[in-house]
Amino acid sequence: MTATAWFELIVSGLITGAVYSLVGLGLNLQYGLMRILNIAHGEFLMLGAFLTWMATTAWGWSPLAMIPLSFVLLMAIGVGIHRLTFRRLAETSPDLDIFEARGLMVAFGLMFLVQNFAQLTWGGDLRGYDYLTDPVPLPGGTQFAGNKLVLLALSLAFSLALIVVLRLTLWGKGVRALMQSPAGAQLVGIDTERLHPLMFGAGLGLSGVAGCLLSTAYTITPSMGEPYTVTALIVITLGGFGHMGGALAGGLALGVIEAVGMHFTNPSLKSVLSYAVFILVLLWKPNGLFNKRK
Repeated sequence: MTATAWFELIVSGLITGAVYSLVGLGLNLQYGLMRILNIAHGEFLMLGAFLTWMATTAWGWSPLAMIPLSFVLLMAIGVGIHRLTFRRLAETSPDLDIFEARGLMVAFGLMFLVQNFAQLTWGGDLRGYDYLTDPVPLPGGTQFAGNKLVLLALSLAFSLALIVVLRLTLWGKGVRALMQSPAGAQLVGIDTERLHPLMFGAGLGLSGVAGCLLSTAYTITPSMGEPYTVTALIVITLGGFGHMGGALAGGLALGVIEAVGMHFTNPSLKSVLSYAVFILVLLWKPNGLFNKRK
């Protein structure tokens, strides 16, 4: 392979991986902070995609204008879901293990509820629209559709913005403290009653943003959410539960691994490659590649 072909292959993997990172960061907020394994996470990505498709095709809105609206709307839904379900489970569960098991069952119900709502509302057909489809030349003679470059740039921008907020703001330090030691964070006065629903909502908001961006470059369907939930689980396993920088790096790495692997093997083996990486990391470093805990 030439250097140009390698460059094109790596960029293709980074485009996919940037979306993986954004979705994984949202799930990592929920599981790393509250131990809520939200397997319905991808369904809210699908909602963000369909809301953007509807606003673009029916009302003529720019898909980029839907990004803040998708985030706010999905975050509000997430706050409501947490207050109605997961907060109640936390109050009634005698220990963390029972809470995780009950939360998983609730998430299963949410997954089917949201998916069936989408099928009833928009039908089961593939949907899509044209947005910045003209090729943009890059160094080395390669070119990519403009929508995919926008997808890469904005996914990375939102992921990095979240990491910066968590590292530099007082609010973010409170979130990180809760991830490291929930009991210790409560002892120093961090308000978990307010922070938990906000973080659950922010996780869904990021998923909605990812769906909004995906709709600009790919066709969408009500069943598109489940694969992204599985991918998000792989990403946060690679990076380490609760490790935000690790989730960003893990998502990008997984995207590149898939792109290179599919090029040299068979495109139908994409899922096999992802699961193989997932199993190998669990066996080698079960706490994640970027988590310092042993």
